[in-house]
Amino acid sequence: MSKIRWGVLSTANIGRKKVIPAIQASERGDVVAVGSRTEASARAFADELGIPVAHGSYEALLADPNIDAIYNPLPNHLHVPLSIQALEAGKHVLCEKPISLDVKDLQALKAAAKAHPKQKLMEAFMYRFHPQWQHVREWLERGDLGQVRTYTAFFAYNNRDDENIRNLPDIGGGGLMDIGCYGISSARHVYGAEPVRVVGSVQPLAGYEVDCLTSAIMEFPDGTATFTVTTKTEATQWAEIHGEKGMIRLEKPFNPEPGDENRVTLVIKGEKQTFSFPEPNQYQLMVDAFAKSIQEGTPAPTPLWDAEANMRVIDALFTSSDESRWVNLD
Repeated sequence: MSKIRWGVLSTANIGRKKVIPAIQASERGDVVAVGSRTEASARAFADELGIPVAHGSYEALLADPNIDAIYNPLPNHLHVPLSIQALEAGKHVLCEKPISLDVKDLQALKAAAKAHPKQKLMEAFMYRFHPQWQHVREWLERGDLGQVRTYTAFFAYNNRDDENIRNLPDIGGGGLMDIGCYGISSARHVYGAEPVRVVGSVQPLAGYEVDCLTSAIMEFPDGTATFTVTTKTEATQWAEIHGEKGMIRLEKPFNPEPGDENRVTLVIKGEKQTFSFPEPNQYQLMVDAFAKSIQEGTPAPTPLWDAEANMRVIDALFTSSDESRWVNLD
């Protein structure tokens, strides 16, 4: 079976460091072209990463007949419009998270996906494809922990670059959009359900217009979930799941590096087991799973309704913080 031919929108670091190497190492895909706002930047990027074709505009990339699928790592405000253009050009789309600026913004992309049913569209939450989370799902579904009652996550990095897209308010920057979305997505994944109501504190810090410190409580039908994310402290991450018979701790739940130990601890009635997942590249697993859905004509591994459900919680947390109240979710 022929490999999926990928085109990459922009020279973003997430593409350079993570997704493009993953596609190049994958079983089912090749990166054949990159598009940037200038031909010079596209050519330099393509030469650096061994990509054959460089386009001097996004439009030229989308018009390239030798591309099957587009990876969209553009700033958040360009996720919807450029993904729509890609679908209209007959390309499948893997779009970075969060897939839109808010639920209202997402509606146009939903309409485009409905109008082009042969094209696959997926939000790039890579963590779910990592074997550590596959094992977590197995333990939860088997009932090893009993009823889950609470989930807690922490995710942080330190970004002081005033010009970095994550620190710019007009294009969808801020901690909640960039990494808070992981706390929401993973909580929903753990419970296999949607939160009933949420309350959040979304705080900018001095000198910044975007949120730099965000905490949230999400109430689910059978328990609670909490998370804190910050973009202005030492980089770290962890997550814990506590049930009536046991608990799970993930040392690096969201972006573990291949080659690291990536330990997961399972404790059942006082008996502790530690598992290590050093090898898998979750980006490679994600792009191969998406490519497989294209090749075999099956649904995308993560459906669009999941992206909308996550976005709905993000919207609710912004409202909660602005209005200092719990927000109910339908």
